[in-house]
Amino acid sequence: MEAALGERLKTLRIHRNLDQATLAERAGISLRTLRNLESGAGSSLRTLILVIRALGRQAWLDMIAPVPTINPLMLTREAAPRQRASKPRMQKAGKP
Repeated sequence: MEAALGERLKTLRIHRNLDQATLAERAGISLRTLRNLESGAGSSLRTLILVIRALGRQAWLDMIAPVPTINPLMLTREAAPRQRASKPRMQKAGKP
């Protein structure tokens, strides 16, 4: 998955007619860091975000973690909105 994402970033960079040195400078990262990201050799989330922003693709981040819309059923509840997921329920012994 890292290699596929790196390849997509590389393709976008090339379509924008940017060389690696220029993009790395715009993103505020080293050339080696950008090469690692594009090759799928590992990188940090921060580096990925910096490169995505430098390429003008912030909308990609919205697709990864969209802001949830208001659930109409939550409006009928008097309880506070959930703060965390609940633990999975344990099945009773003997039942599949």
